[in-house]
Amino acid sequence: MQFSDFQFFMFLKRLSLIQYKNLASTSFEFDQKINCLVGNNGVGKTNVLDSIYHLAFGKSYFNPITGQNIMHDTEFFVLDGVFEKEERDEKVIVSAKRGQKKIIKRNGKEYDKLSDHVGFIPLVIISPADRDLIIEGSDTRRKFLNNVISQSDKDYLNQVITYTKILSQRNSLLKYFAANKTFDRDTLSIYNDQMIDLGNKIHQKREHFLKKFTPIFKSRYESISSGSEEVNLTYKSQLNEESLEHLFEQNLQKDMAMQYTSIGVHKDDLVMFINDYPVKKFGSQGQQKSFLIALKLAQYDFIKEQSGVNPILLLDDIFDKLDEHRVAKIVDLVTTDQLGQLFISDTHAERTERVVKETSQSYHIFKM
Repeated sequence: MQFSDFQFFMFLKRLSLIQYKNLASTSFEFDQKINCLVGNNGVGKTNVLDSIYHLAFGKSYFNPITGQNIMHDTEFFVLDGVFEKEERDEKVIVSAKRGQKKIIKRNGKEYDKLSDHVGFIPLVIISPADRDLIIEGSDTRRKFLNNVISQSDKDYLNQVITYTKILSQRNSLLKYFAANKTFDRDTLSIYNDQMIDLGNKIHQKREHFLKKFTPIFKSRYESISSGSEEVNLTYKSQLNEESLEHLFEQNLQKDMAMQYTSIGVHKDDLVMFINDYPVKKFGSQGQQKSFLIALKLAQYDFIKEQSGVNPILLLDDIFDKLDEHRVAKIVDLVTTDQLGQLFISDTHAERTERVVKETSQSYHIFKM
């Protein structure tokens, strides 16, 4: 049986936060379907959504530096969430103390590795910060690729983690060679061989993923954009043209001079096109917004298909990105198709209520 032949239902029932960002202590009982957090800017709506993301991924979406998520002038934070998944309660706690390692527990048992938790709570966030996917460097787009693939492929996540460690060791070795005016080809070959093995696996999985993901993305773009423009995603990698083994040989002198590894899958990029032109340079603001939302909804579809679970969807400050009609369309797209749980943050309670009322799904509005 394919995962997509059945769907598990999952939702966040209860959430409590202690000393997380600007929230001293607060708790929520959530609706299974739609939850709206409304209030003025600065009251902590986005921080509540980020705490839900934090419970799913073990880190903040907006600031991955743990200590900076602890409330000012306090020593720790605790996030406590009770999820219902496959008709049983799953309690997830994330806690951090200044200067100490973050702890993630599920049903009272601490995880040995954070990577063991990733994918347990399928979740997608759509936020104004997503614009970084278009305007920032390739690192941001690789993180997006890694995030989507990792939620359904543990091996891939571990391969990326191991590759990153070996890359760091290889870079340290190159610095050591430069500082000591020495060179040891045998030691360098050990790192090269490991990176070649892992790099090939990562490259193959990214290629395979984009073959499946791109048609989903194109279909989502078509359904939310009023324009008739063509969009596309292209996987840019040095490994598309050359073997990593050959690239290491070709770039040895360059790497020695620069004291870091200039080639490999850590340089990959996801190139985004609209009508055959890069969306970064030629997409209007409206086109860029539609592009990003289509990307995230395609992520939702892909994770749902792979995991057999409707992901939780967080829409952070969504009206900042789109007009009311477009928001209604997106909520409708998600809700008509076996709704997963939906969270929306907004500054205008009436506007949000107008949109969610149309869905004829149950909802709860939290005024903050």
